Amino acid sequence: MPAPTISFEFFPPKTLEASFRLWETVRMLAPLKPDFVSVTYGAGGTTRQLTHEAVTTIGREFDLNVAAHLTCVDASRAETLDIARSYAAAGVTEIVALRGDPPKGQGRFTPHPEGFAHSAELITALKETGDFNIRVGAYPEPHPEAADSAADIAWLKRKFEAGADSAITQFFFEAETFLRFRDAADEAGIDTRKIVPGIIPIENWSGIRRFALATGATVPSWMDDAFAKAARDGREDLLSTAICTEMCDKLLIEGVPALHFYTLNRPTLTRDVCYALGVKPEVALQNVA
Repeated sequence: MPAPTISFEFFPPKTLEASFRLWETVRMLAPLKPDFVSVTYGAGGTTRQLTHEAVTTIGREFDLNVAAHLTCVDASRAETLDIARSYAAAGVTEIVALRGDPPKGQGRFTPHPEGFAHSAELITALKETGDFNIRVGAYPEPHPEAADSAADIAWLKRKFEAGADSAITQFFFEAETFLRFRDAADEAGIDTRKIVPGIIPIENWSGIRRFALATGATVPSWMDDAFAKAARDGREDLLSTAICTEMCDKLLIEGVPALHFYTLNRPTLTRDVCYALGVKPEVALQNVA
């Protein structure tokens, strides 16, 4: 079985220590030759400038294809498209177009009075520029604001109809979760070759568990038991690598051609899983000063 196409997500640093961690993460993973890497926005667009700086620096210093996250939050249409044009001027050709999470303290997303009402409007406007390959989000389990899985599938189809080129899913813990979602998307007429599963190697089970519950991802009870036992033996990393590798292997056997890793700017487990899947480094890169 050939090695999969891979990609990685990073988040922009807010402190000097976080900057060193980001550059070490990129330095460690760049030799794996990802198809692209993405850089997130903070909730409410709080890291907009930091995202721009990280995107342009990673692209320039590591010669990677970088996708910038762009959201509808707290900005007018003109402001959002100005940001997009600044990316295009810097040579960025990939955008991850999202509605975005509301600012901290706001329960639900409220569009800017002069902004995009939702991601499909943003996708349409970006597509009309002709500058970008547009990636979007997808949810193998119901989004917390969605009525059900069928509503999520319908919304994903709308985003593709608006001009999206591919979709990256929220993370999940069992391969069957993604495969059921893929079947439902196929039945809805979506080209499932354009849907990339989002994978999260588990650095800290309690933290990831809380995050999963907040985003609506199902937490299997067997994982609670497995990590409790692994913690007693000091083998959490070994367990995490094994669980993630086995899940990815199942997806590849089922014909999934690409995997997108949420690195959380902690590269070791992601690297180890990629190695186990047959993705090996080609060239060692120098650290960024």
